[in-house]
Amino acid sequence: MTVIAAGVETESGSDVDALTIGRRIRQLRTERGMTLEDLAGAVDRVPSQLSMIENGRREPKLTLLQSIARALGASLDQLLESEPLDERATLEISLERAMRGHTFQALGIPPFRVGKSVPTEALKTIMALQGEIERLRDERAATPEEARRANVDLRHLMRTQNNYFADLEEHAGRILEAVDHPGGPLTQRTASDIAAHLGFTLHYVPDLPQTTRSVADMKHGRLYLSSRVTTKGDPRTAVLQALSSRILGHEEPTSYAEFLRQRVETNYLTGALLIPERHAASFLQDAKKDRAISIEDLRDAYSVSYETAAHRFTNLATTHLGIPVHFLKVHESGTITKAYENDDVNFPTDRLGAIEGQMCCRKWTSRVVFDEDDHFNPYYQYTDTGNGTYWCTARVEMSSEGAHSVSVGVRFDDTKWFLGRDTTNRGVSKHSVEVCCRRAPADLESTWRQHSWPNVRTPRTLLATLPTGNFPGVDTTELYEFLEAHAPA
Repeated sequence: MTVIAAGVETESGSDVDALTIGRRIRQLRTERGMTLEDLAGAVDRVPSQLSMIENGRREPKLTLLQSIARALGASLDQLLESEPLDERATLEISLERAMRGHTFQALGIPPFRVGKSVPTEALKTIMALQGEIERLRDERAATPEEARRANVDLRHLMRTQNNYFADLEEHAGRILEAVDHPGGPLTQRTASDIAAHLGFTLHYVPDLPQTTRSVADMKHGRLYLSSRVTTKGDPRTAVLQALSSRILGHEEPTSYAEFLRQRVETNYLTGALLIPERHAASFLQDAKKDRAISIEDLRDAYSVSYETAAHRFTNLATTHLGIPVHFLKVHESGTITKAYENDDVNFPTDRLGAIEGQMCCRKWTSRVVFDEDDHFNPYYQYTDTGNGTYWCTARVEMSSEGAHSVSVGVRFDDTKWFLGRDTTNRGVSKHSVEVCCRRAPADLESTWRQHSWPNVRTPRTLLATLPTGNFPGVDTTELYEFLEAHAPA
């Protein structure tokens, strides 16, 4: 038997920690009617030293344990049994461990002495609350599988509504009416007017916390954004995304599904403010009459990014034009990062039905466009698939995470409404019914299968979970220090 740092290791190899040993000594001492002073005198130690041992704050040496066992009329094995003697001792040990654990520390609860005067029922209640807090934290920490399930459920909802959310459109309409927006492109000044209407002033700062896109000081009505947004990206989008959560009354999400739904609602409302339904629907209806629908024209008419125009088109196409559509955003690695469809296109999915994270077929427009030298003009392509022919228009855009293609597609019968329908580009994708490009050609595989070993570049989001805390994914210390530093005197 040897003494080790974490406690005492028995001959059987089981590790008994100092808390368990200390509580067992206290239980045996109490049962024998001995005071702490009595036991201390019997083993030639001061009472304070034994008190620390009984409270698990000091690990006793083997020789001292043997002396304590003799003084208590017990065997050494009795002191080293892994199970406590009664329910009270079990609760005290559990609470001591909990107070030293992450949950108590994260909540800022300082350790306290568990004396005899603390009722056993109170200990049970504390441990039950601690257990529930940990359960909720585990629930909040969404695994990739839970994230994919939530994404699948949300996409099903979007499909049943044709990716059109009437309540969000109404929100956007009321806000635009309140600031007297006449239609057309929404200017930076109008974005500032919307902020003022909601009781916020805009402040562009160089030291915005790195884990945030914006910070709203609810106390002083100040909205902080990075001063870099004026040189990178669309400053209107940054302002509107920050305000959308306030417009919608979002609160701290309690699950990954709610977190994801809030992100979708925020992006949808931002798009509805940048490209108002009433004006854009008429714009697209006129384009359909002229058989000249173009995502580029929608982009240019409202001075937004191609991705924003493509997203917004999927919101309005089925409800206002009667055209089912699909949308894809694909990373240059071939990984699908965003997807939507209500036109029965057959996207690759995993066993849960999730599309995001799957490899896009190499024959689809979304992948072929990366091989095009001309990134100034849109790329069009017809693709024959296992469940019909689809036409797509796509562009490549750069981001901080590399190049992405953004594509919008429709069934062959609806191609007549779009510019680019006369393209001669064609592809054949059989991924829905055959191996297609999901497996290398047999001759290549036979040549190289046993003679290659790639070092996989693991996506950084592969093992990511939804961070816990008041604001998921945000360093709250940095956030509060920022607000304190910028708060008006």
